[in-house]
Amino acid sequence: MDHPMITQTERTGYPNMIAQPEHNGTDFFGDEVLDGDEIVEYDGELILKDNLERYLVEEFGFKFKTA
Repeated sequence: MDHPMITQTERTGYPNMIAQPEHNGTDFFGDEVLDGDEIVEYDGELILKDNLERYLVEEFGFKFKTA
């Protein structure tokens, strides 16, 4: 007797395969860029908005501080 999840998968296929967001490449740091992600373009490079502070620190030496 198979596990119920195996039986369901055999009957209906793998769940959420269609609901996966579209892959749009990778950013400067190699992180996956998906449809709907906020990105920044600079000098031909794509940077995820979440990685922007890291990019500015590592590439330009920016220092973020609290006043």
